[in-house]
Amino acid sequence: MNFEYRALKTDGSTTTGILAANGRKEAIGKLESLGMEPIHLAEKAEKQDAAKSRFSLSLRRVKVSAADLETFTRQLSSLLAAGVSLSRALSIIVRETTPPGAKKKWEEIHDLVIDGSSLSDAMRRSPECFPGVYSAMVHAGETGGFLDIVLEQIAEFQSRERELKSRTLSALIYPLVLMTLATGVLVFLLLFFIPRFKMIFDGFGATLPLLTRAIVAASEVLAHYGPFVVILLALSLLLGRKWIKSEEGRRKWQAWMLKLPVIGPLLARFAMTRFCRMLGTLTGAGVPLISSLRVARESLGNQTLSDATSSAIDRVRQGESLAGSLSDCGSLFPGSVIEMIAVAEESGRLDKELIRLATETERELDRRLRTAVSLLEPLTLFIMAGFIGIIFMGMVIPIFSLQDYIK
Repeated sequence: MNFEYRALKTDGSTTTGILAANGRKEAIGKLESLGMEPIHLAEKAEKQDAAKSRFSLSLRRVKVSAADLETFTRQLSSLLAAGVSLSRALSIIVRETTPPGAKKKWEEIHDLVIDGSSLSDAMRRSPECFPGVYSAMVHAGETGGFLDIVLEQIAEFQSRERELKSRTLSALIYPLVLMTLATGVLVFLLLFFIPRFKMIFDGFGATLPLLTRAIVAASEVLAHYGPFVVILLALSLLLGRKWIKSEEGRRKWQAWMLKLPVIGPLLARFAMTRFCRMLGTLTGAGVPLISSLRVARESLGNQTLSDATSSAIDRVRQGESLAGSLSDCGSLFPGSVIEMIAVAEESGRLDKELIRLATETERELDRRLRTAVSLLEPLTLFIMAGFIGIIFMGMVIPIFSLQDYIK
């Protein structure tokens, strides 16, 4: 097959032509062997359908792990900082990537860039791999000419997010094990222990207390309709997950999560940390404040908080200070944080103060998270003991009245 190409020569000039090759990879290899760097490459017979072929690329959904994405980001940042061109850097990353899923995705990004798309546009075609805030930051870096710096900051941000998630999951392992054991004990009691007690009570014709009747009824429902209960719970979870993914459902769910007593403030502080770090990183790299605020707003991860900051962005655009604009977002920015931002604006140290504020808040949140998880372990034990204790009481209380029925 023949490929039409536009390539960059070693002297900096561009050249065009037609190249015969068995595939795109071979065509790119031939151009590189000739000392040329491909800028645009398309099969001649498919030139009229280029838009269609690029659209088909966007329809591919290849899952890439968070670790592979972080590695890709760091490698691309290092190569660009070393002066390697974008297309060649992507080609190097594709060649050195081992996981097949990641390798296929980086090839797609490389091909789209070679065909003339910007890196941010190519990433936007794969939202399942590149979050919106990722693409927005890359676009800001491309516009400002500091793509390597932005990619380095994204990699650091991803590293912190992965570390935080890892610490949270590690801390939750023991409570989850306890909950699993508690569920298994309850199912065993309801399916095997309670029915035998019921047979004894029925033999004496005893009138059972209300608590005992409720426990026996739960045991019978689980014994006769257990599979249907499991199916109903599974369907409820699937429907609930689908509803949460919808626009309306996501808004209501996120708004409800913010109203929870302990979880809500923690989520708001996590969102504030991401916002401050993102805003400080972008303003420190030279991105205009309005553009930085738009990108930082996407990092919040909560539509309710994003809506609250939208009005603040409009007020900054009209000339108001950042601290004054954010003062109405009380659910996201406490009064002390607003004061620190105001002082940083006056002293011209906004970017450094925002990053410092994010770092300090992360440490505070880490302490709070450890405390919350440490309290979760005894709470789980208490709940498990409470359920088992209720069943024990419901079975023991009728025993004391059996003597009357024996007489």
